[in-house]
Amino acid sequence: MLAASIPAAFLAASTADRLVRRLFDNTFAGIHQLGWFDLSLLIPYFGILIILSVYGLHRYDIIRTYFKYRKNATREPQTHFAQLPRVTIQLPIYNERYVVERLIDEVTKIEYPKELLQIQVLDDSTDDTKTHAEALVERYRALGFPIEYHYRADRKGFKAGALAEGLNTATGEFVAIFDADFIPPVDFLEKTIHYFADPGVGVVQTRWTYLNRDYNFLTEVEALLLDGHFILEHGARSRAGYFFNFNGTAGILRRRTIDEAGGWQSDTLTEDSDLSYRAQLKGWRFVYVPGLECPSELPVEMHGFQVQQSRWAKGLTQVAKKVLPQVLRAKLPVRLKVEAFLHLTPNICYPLMLVISALMLPVMIVRFYMGVFQMVFLDLPLIMASFWSISAFYMVAYRELYPKHWKRSVFLLPLLMAIGVALTVINTRAALEALAGIKSAFVRTPKYAIEGRTVDLEHKKYRRKSGWLPFIEIAVGSYFLYMIAFAIETYNYFSIPFLALFTAGYYWAGFLTLYQEHQVKLRWLRERRAFELQTVR
Repeated sequence: MLAASIPAAFLAASTADRLVRRLFDNTFAGIHQLGWFDLSLLIPYFGILIILSVYGLHRYDIIRTYFKYRKNATREPQTHFAQLPRVTIQLPIYNERYVVERLIDEVTKIEYPKELLQIQVLDDSTDDTKTHAEALVERYRALGFPIEYHYRADRKGFKAGALAEGLNTATGEFVAIFDADFIPPVDFLEKTIHYFADPGVGVVQTRWTYLNRDYNFLTEVEALLLDGHFILEHGARSRAGYFFNFNGTAGILRRRTIDEAGGWQSDTLTEDSDLSYRAQLKGWRFVYVPGLECPSELPVEMHGFQVQQSRWAKGLTQVAKKVLPQVLRAKLPVRLKVEAFLHLTPNICYPLMLVISALMLPVMIVRFYMGVFQMVFLDLPLIMASFWSISAFYMVAYRELYPKHWKRSVFLLPLLMAIGVALTVINTRAALEALAGIKSAFVRTPKYAIEGRTVDLEHKKYRRKSGWLPFIEIAVGSYFLYMIAFAIETYNYFSIPFLALFTAGYYWAGFLTLYQEHQVKLRWLRERRAFELQTVR
């Protein structure tokens, strides 16, 4: 049997060798026949695919790093404070009428000696949130809670400005921060403060969870996207000793760390990532505690989600422009510098995706007569590196969180890919504005106190109009629909699932946004007619 298998092995090797030679011959023969116009399309097309593949391979490397350094996962603090330190809790809010009461109620439940605690409500609101929040603070102060109300009328520096101003009167050696849609667990300080008994620790970040994860398909996909960040990215970077970022909420910082890093600065839209890198460049160590969950609320509307993501995309790109020169000049290992670069710059993929979307149809036409070998030899490895890595990344994250229900992630993956496509247009604009140095205001994400229940969003305030965005998304989706028809005509069936994801993503974003805005308009018209009839009577 063994002797018989040897010729078979030689035959298989010979066949494989001939196949590889054939791939090379066909590929380069096809390239040789191309003209200058064809090459002017193909060179940028494959160049962009190669860049996207680098970021895709980085996702694979994050998975590898996460498991390689599993033994370095965060454990309980090795030392404890003999005497608990003073802590200031900052609650930055801006027009948070629906969630501010829940926030303050939950924060006052945190277990910590009152004499060592200071709670600051930092309010920049321009609506009735101001009156409501101030009354809540007075009520809790009368009950003996160490809570203060601070109001700013100018909103200078946005969230970073509010946090910085709060520090002027902060009494705590440590500062915990919670955004308006978060519900901190009662043992939050008990489970985080003792990490700071190590004098080298500057920040402790906890893991976000989601009150309304199952509200609709959009929120379920959003949760999966964030799980990838909090499970794999934070997990891998913290375990391997790489730089990672404080997420702006559900964390606690040493006051000295903030000061030594240069304080809160408002020249980027993600002041948390900015401060994180400046602090770590100063030598401060960050600790990630994935076992401590801090529930929050996800956007339930497509446009609200897109606006949130575009703010993060623009802010992170601004941070890359600001701090990467310092990172690259610092005396740090090359591997850490490479990781920091890939961490801070992924949003350049969005304009590249838009370019490759525009090139896809002419490239399909140019390559119509090139045959399947070029696709297998050139396209497939790049697609595996750039796009398949997304599937692997989020399936692993889901399985880490829900080992008994991980098959659910297989169903969610097409939706996740589609929602990634849906962000392309708005995040392209965000990334290009950041690169061009165009400033914009901090646009808040509306919160409605939704905790897994259906609510009448037409009654809610804070909805933002989408303007031109959904029409552009529908137009781009129609372009991809035409490409599907062309692929069918030219028997290019291999590309149809890929094109269908793009079509679905753009249509989902565009039509869902228009539908939601139309429902609001109809509601307003009905209310106006009812008011007019009542007035006539």
